[in-house]
Amino acid sequence: MRIKSFIAAMALPCLATGAFASPEFWKNEWPDTDFETTSVENWVEILSGGPPKDGIPAIDGPNFIAAADETRIGDREPVITVEVEGEIPRAYPIRYLTWHEIVNDEIGGIPVAVTFCPLCNSGITFDRRVDGKVLSFGVSGKLRSSDMIMYDRETQSWWQQALGEGIVGEMTGVELTALPTWMESWAEFRERNPGGAVMDQPGWPRPYGSNPYTSYDSSRKPFLYSGEMPPHDIPALARVVRVGDRAWPVERLRETPELTEEGVTLTWASGQASALDTAEINAGRDVGTIRVRDAEGRDLPHDVMFAFAFHAFWPDGEWMIAR
Repeated sequence: MRIKSFIAAMALPCLATGAFASPEFWKNEWPDTDFETTSVENWVEILSGGPPKDGIPAIDGPNFIAAADETRIGDREPVITVEVEGEIPRAYPIRYLTWHEIVNDEIGGIPVAVTFCPLCNSGITFDRRVDGKVLSFGVSGKLRSSDMIMYDRETQSWWQQALGEGIVGEMTGVELTALPTWMESWAEFRERNPGGAVMDQPGWPRPYGSNPYTSYDSSRKPFLYSGEMPPHDIPALARVVRVGDRAWPVERLRETPELTEEGVTLTWASGQASALDTAEINAGRDVGTIRVRDAEGRDLPHDVMFAFAFHAFWPDGEWMIAR
């Protein structure tokens, strides 16, 4: 598996930094971060993922092209869809987010951060405004429970991507507002939004469309994760739909493609490829598209993440297993 060589390339820096993980150690790399203010209790949880700060470059103010003019993206490839009322729907392809992880953009006056952590399969879009201040986000190069730690350039605070919450620095305890966006296949987006727009290919030298984590989501154990495994015999890298502090196993939706529980309706439809399976994203196995809506049919913020990550960040969360 290519994931083995990917991990091997990063193993030495991970071990080196993991051995000395402490606020004092990180201050050398982050002199402008307030490490005295933090919610992190065990600093051993913070590891280097290999690349340094901004070694995975976030994208700022991306360019877009008409969906009808895009010819490079495979029909089954996943995109994160952002639909703001009164604005042209936008698609952010995972083929780009795999290599950049964060896109800082603005839609209809709303500053957004579209984020994707491949190691957790976590794709969430946040409003970048905090108390009237607009933040811009970068990739710290650090992981906690295998999840990306973002940082904001304005205060150099660290943020846990899966939670959308500040964990180190001035913004500790601050929660970003998640927007009701979702991941679907490129074909689904294009067919529903023929007049939509799609993020254009960035100008970085990356093998866009390929997956550097080949076979990762069929692995038995997550990368750089030493926490507890999920309960109920749920595989660590099984996908679950997180809505608040509840998680529905996607396998339930495969069996029953529409479920209404706890005031929300979840639907599953085939056609979307896994971004973490085969070397070519478009050839990945079908994991389907999830939509989550409230009783009025409005889209709700949610995340389709790996089970181990839900258990790590919501240890007291409710598992919506078949009854």
